[in-house]
Amino acid sequence: MHADLAHIDAWIFDLDNSLYPASANLFSLIDVRMGEYIERLLGCDSVEARRVQKAHFLEHGTTLAGLMATHGIDPHDFLDYVHDIDLARISADPALVSAIDRLPGRKYIFTNASVGYADRVLDKLGLANLWDGMHDIHAMNYVPKPNPLSYAALCETHGIDPARALFVEDMARNLKPAKALGMTTVWIDNGSESGGHDADPAFIDYRIADIGVWLNEILGNETR
Repeated sequence: MHADLAHIDAWIFDLDNSLYPASANLFSLIDVRMGEYIERLLGCDSVEARRVQKAHFLEHGTTLAGLMATHGIDPHDFLDYVHDIDLARISADPALVSAIDRLPGRKYIFTNASVGYADRVLDKLGLANLWDGMHDIHAMNYVPKPNPLSYAALCETHGIDPARALFVEDMARNLKPAKALGMTTVWIDNGSESGGHDADPAFIDYRIADIGVWLNEILGNETR
């Protein structure tokens, strides 16, 4: 293990566009489902639905949070609908699977998606059995990243010491609250939509392009 990271005993990973390439663009499929949901909810056309969707995402962290705040929707109904997508675009990366398996300490998923969807994605990626826990949007009580409350809840629920934790995320702005708590932060700068929004070196410790490559580099020839 790289000496600068030898103190880390909790490895926290975002899911979408972090544990699989942003080029897979699963969000384009989810976007279609979100648009359909909003069109049905508001009785509007697709152009207005997309405007509403993106405005809520930027203001509230997720489209769901915005729709709950402004329209009081049922989060389970929304998530079940928008996450009902085909996952054929993603597949297991043996190098990433091996690297995450080799990491010392505990490993967690921290996602604004639902646990049901996350389980499906992790299974498709060959990563289903490598985690010590998951903190999803339901566990956050629908207060999504980057709200600091969701990070505090993650640490409290799973007994994580932020000073000994590392957080990997493709959305740079989601690293700011983690850094404020004392976590080591890793930004996957892979071209994901809005990934570089509000990026600031002050709260980014490592800027990388590929999580599998980086993990194998810091692990070196180390075995568990």
